[in-house]
Amino acid sequence: MPAAASPGSLYDSSGRLGDLARDLRAAQVNDLVTIVIYDNLSAVSKGATAARRKSEAHASVNELGGPTRVNGPLTALADLSGDNKLDGQGETSRETTMKTTLTARVTHVLSNGNLVVEGRKQVMVNSEKQLVTVRGLIRWNDLSSSNRVSSDRLAELEVTVNGKGVVNDAIRRPNFLYRLLLGLLPF
Repeated sequence: MPAAASPGSLYDSSGRLGDLARDLRAAQVNDLVTIVIYDNLSAVSKGATAARRKSEAHASVNELGGPTRVNGPLTALADLSGDNKLDGQGETSRETTMKTTLTARVTHVLSNGNLVVEGRKQVMVNSEKQLVTVRGLIRWNDLSSSNRVSSDRLAELEVTVNGKGVVNDAIRRPNFLYRLLLGLLPF
């Protein structure tokens, strides 16, 4: 526990220059850490399915109550047959690249010295707003002397990107009523 400053003294032991030999890397709550995010993600998923089902039924009614017409209503019961076949294929492919830099705040210091960080960055360009949120754990010795760390050095990394604006409105899934009308109306 630091000693209390004497009355009238200009020296503060908890100040930035209180310990000139101290490492200036983030180590306390509310210290700032710059996170360099470079994430390249790609995924491909393929699937195929095939199913076949066939059923037949034969029945005959011959002259029950007299001869029937060739195309009468009972001829539909004379021979039943069915055949179902399903062949399906699907493939999805997704590739995402994200590059950004943001400064996060140390929210907790764990007992082993690891740092819990959280940061947000909001960018607005041409009426399009994007909010990038990052959370994770950093080992104190992964920090550079300028308090920078690469995103691949964060444990339990959570990166969230939310966008609002013209582009998001164009790709947003329409509401239920609109989708229902699209399915019912031919135009």
